[in-house]
Amino acid sequence: MLLRMNACHDDARLIQLAQQHGTPLWVMDAPTVRRQLDTLRAFDTVRYAQKANPNLHLLRLLRQAGAKVDAVSRGEALRALAAGYRGGAARAPLDEALRSEIVYTADLLDRESLAFVTQQGLVVNAGSIDMLRQLGQASPGHAVWLRLNPGFGHGHSRKTNTGGEHSKHGIWHEDLGEALAVLRQGSLRLVGLHLHIGSGVDYEHLSSVCGAMLDLARQVHAAGFDLQALSAGGGLSIPYRAGQPVVDVAHYFSLWDAARREAEQVFGHALQLEIEPGRYLVAEAGCLLTEVRAVKRQGSNRFVLVDAGFNELMRPAMYGAHHGIRAIGPRGALHPTVVAGPLCESGDVFTQGEGGEVLARDLPQLSVGDLLVIENTGAYGSSMSSNYNSRPLIAEVLVDGDAVTTIRRRQTVEELLALEQS
Repeated sequence: MLLRMNACHDDARLIQLAQQHGTPLWVMDAPTVRRQLDTLRAFDTVRYAQKANPNLHLLRLLRQAGAKVDAVSRGEALRALAAGYRGGAARAPLDEALRSEIVYTADLLDRESLAFVTQQGLVVNAGSIDMLRQLGQASPGHAVWLRLNPGFGHGHSRKTNTGGEHSKHGIWHEDLGEALAVLRQGSLRLVGLHLHIGSGVDYEHLSSVCGAMLDLARQVHAAGFDLQALSAGGGLSIPYRAGQPVVDVAHYFSLWDAARREAEQVFGHALQLEIEPGRYLVAEAGCLLTEVRAVKRQGSNRFVLVDAGFNELMRPAMYGAHHGIRAIGPRGALHPTVVAGPLCESGDVFTQGEGGEVLARDLPQLSVGDLLVIENTGAYGSSMSSNYNSRPLIAEVLVDGDAVTTIRRRQTVEELLALEQS
């Protein structure tokens, strides 16, 4: 855990929130989100990848703080519009399209989404040539980014690696010429190039990414096209484990800025530099508050069962992802402890590695009624929640100084049943 004070580190506050709102409960800290955004001000545009947490209140907070937004579905785009972000830039002059508050990023356009981005005039970040063909037919003159796959990727899990030949994302780098030809045929207007190859920061690897971007930019210029911007994508990491490094944002920016300046020499004019963080902005701002409901021994393993399950926090079950877990209140000797949830799945375990290996954490002696904090869950926590086992979505609160706002009320089973009533 990164020891920066926020609401998730204030045990007295967390106890109060549990008493007022019940458990399980998502807790988000607004000052942490703002602080993370402030560290990225060197970039011309910070575009929030809302898939990390698309809550309307967070979108409004980030909009007020100066961030723009990325949407990867019609639903996310509608969320952005509801939060006050504006569309309509896709047919504006390129300098206005460059400043678009919403960019729609995808690898395909279903029929409904194609009609939607056309009607709303949303700038599109296209990850396939078929998208370009369809958009050119439906909306000639539309402003687009090209999302490119440089042939390699990066990430803590194969499931989060968004580059290379095993990834579905982006236009393959060797197909850039065809993409540009289709772009010309459809009278589409090119805003910029986008590379996002996965999560995590490896500066040597990042140098390769910057080099790939520069090579692709040169190919665009050689084909007779201009560019307005480069996007570094997202993937900025946060320290989920004690001792993990904190990303050096200044160094990260310097590598991308150097690539941007070389590209400017190719095109003969200034280029904007975007970054597209999701996890980096919200992960450390959030935690999952959960109550112990059973303690039992299974052979050599001591299990603590809590009222939150993988339907709330999917990352450990899906990726073997690590989240710090600490107890509020109990102290004393530590014991190897497996923390698991209430679902009817053996994989409903918060302390597991990739592949489902059950692991233990050192925790104090716990009893029914004790509270646990699962840390750094502000990204891909509530946004990946489900109704598995007919469990309602849980409440989410936003703490901003002394103010506490319920930003998502607790769902009811009756609301789930109503969707199925004829």
